[in-house]
Amino acid sequence: MPLLVMKFGGTSVANLERIRNAAEKVRTEVARGYDVIVIVSAMSGKTNELVGWVNETSPLYDAREYDAVVSSGENVTAGLMALTLQEMDVPARSWQGWQVPIQTTSAHGAARFVDIPRANLDAKFAEGFKVAVIAGFQGVSAEGRITTLGRGGSDTTAVAFAAAFDAERCDIYTDVDGIYTTDPRITSKARKLEKISFEEMLELASLGAKVLQTRSVELAMRYKVRLRVLSSFDETDETSGTLVCDEDEIMESKVVSGVAYSREEAKLTLVTVEDRPGIAAAIFGPLSEAGVNVDMIVQNISENAQGHEKPVTDMTFSCPVDQVGRARKALEAARDAGQISYEALEVDTDAAKVSVVGIGMRSHAGVAARMFRALAEEGVNIKVIATSEIKISVLIDRKYMELAVQSLHDAFELDKAG
Repeated sequence: MPLLVMKFGGTSVANLERIRNAAEKVRTEVARGYDVIVIVSAMSGKTNELVGWVNETSPLYDAREYDAVVSSGENVTAGLMALTLQEMDVPARSWQGWQVPIQTTSAHGAARFVDIPRANLDAKFAEGFKVAVIAGFQGVSAEGRITTLGRGGSDTTAVAFAAAFDAERCDIYTDVDGIYTTDPRITSKARKLEKISFEEMLELASLGAKVLQTRSVELAMRYKVRLRVLSSFDETDETSGTLVCDEDEIMESKVVSGVAYSREEAKLTLVTVEDRPGIAAAIFGPLSEAGVNVDMIVQNISENAQGHEKPVTDMTFSCPVDQVGRARKALEAARDAGQISYEALEVDTDAAKVSVVGIGMRSHAGVAARMFRALAEEGVNIKVIATSEIKISVLIDRKYMELAVQSLHDAFELDKAG
């Protein structure tokens, strides 16, 4: 039988009524002739509650016991989903990660997949079961301990099962009805996309779009798993939602497919750094070790260059606002250890990042000029620029973020299809 993977997030299974609604969607796909693997998250808010209990019980907790507690939310949902399907006369069985078994590394709280053997589930499908309900976000280590996969773990579980079982498609059910050209809360002109390439979705996810987690899109792109994002709360058919697929499936792309943003960004500048081979490694090595997610990097001739015997430079980079303290500590430690020297660290915590993304950029010139002109016409000053083959990002003052998103959406006519 053809096989489909369906994943339901926390809001989609937040209570028994919503679980029944999700089960109806599963029953519809079974009626269409599919065997179905259902991946479920914990009911909305449950994981945060479990994490809170762990922190209250043991602030310096054992990571193995943390995973044992936090993974239990998905187990509850999986059992309730299987019971609901059975009440609908759909042959279903729930599976916890260790029962599959979903084999992972031993990095508790941030485990990665090693293997998903098919034998146990294939045997159940051969017995006549139509649905396997899998607890997402979890697996089992080589030591036999329960592990969890970290943020976005259920999305990643769904994609991994779709790859392991050669699924026709992986449907991700959320509280939105697809991928939009930008956040509809910022501009009412945002348009739902029928299709988007893996590369574009990966860029949008990494740049702040929160519909899909970056890790799940990376996995889908690697194994060519066709993803469909659609709403749990709307009537759906085979044309609903947005298909995330290989570039070859998209006949003709607009130059820019979407505008993404990240509101909480900071700009840090190391003033008067010695300009020598290896200085970038000496700066960004400690930042990496401290877990600082550096994005844009610009190296400039220092205003203070005169009066120095050796060449000096200024190094500017961006990172999330909540990592500024960590970055400052790492840089000060590197200076105290004699690895780097600088006169000052200037920090601007009132920045935002706005990006345009599109595979059409590869074959069209003038995208940057069009973007910069649109921002200039609105009086938006650009602080830092970063580019890739299919992306242009700018760092701007946070107060102009929504204006920038709206003006770029208009400039590239993203409200129009084709």
